[in-house]
Amino acid sequence: MIRTIIWFIIFWIYLIVSLFQNIRYWYFGKVGNEEKQTKILHNTTSRWARNMVRFTGTKVEVKGEENIPDRNVLFVSNHQGNFDIPVMMGYIPKLKGFVAKIELAKMPIVSGWMKKLGCLFLDRKDPRQSLKTILKGIEELKEGKNLVVFPEGTRSKGRYTIGEFKKGSLKLAIKSGVPIVPVTIDGTYKILEERNRISKTKVSITIHEPIYMENLSNEEKNELTNYVYDIIKSGLQ
Repeated sequence: MIRTIIWFIIFWIYLIVSLFQNIRYWYFGKVGNEEKQTKILHNTTSRWARNMVRFTGTKVEVKGEENIPDRNVLFVSNHQGNFDIPVMMGYIPKLKGFVAKIELAKMPIVSGWMKKLGCLFLDRKDPRQSLKTILKGIEELKEGKNLVVFPEGTRSKGRYTIGEFKKGSLKLAIKSGVPIVPVTIDGTYKILEERNRISKTKVSITIHEPIYMENLSNEEKNELTNYVYDIIKSGLQ
């Protein structure tokens, strides 16, 4: 419990400190220095994410970084727990946004940085809003941005149970033409969900070989959801 209290104190301290970086980000936007803005955005978010994981006492191992193409991609990952976003943000290269639940759009300070990253907030209870979000994501991928999607739509809170993938989430890649990079996350549920308090553990991230849309037939695209599901699940065995 003490670890949990300390972690949340550090969490809010980091968010408050990030406001100073937010001012710098705003200033360089005013003077038209987008390169400096991007550097501030990447450094602030990736360092914050890494530190939030480190302060749980957790160690993260990343395998397969060489599989990430030298272009923009759609990362597709399983979803074990609340720490999946900081793990993906802090330990996988590339500046990237997330397709996240709409509740995160209400979090003070955090939502501001997520919007700067190009995160998309999905309300699964509103089909019309969900469709608009997916269409926006397709456009962002076409413009050269990177996105992360958790096709299960909710946390599995365990290791071997992976929820059914929502087919619409992979349309982001099919319609935009960007490669899919399947990612298997193993262990994040142990940080918080397993005991309902912050606990140290070991997390493994496996980055699988990319799937290029131009190499797939129409039939293979129709089976893409099952194909990616099997690849990600194989990383847990």
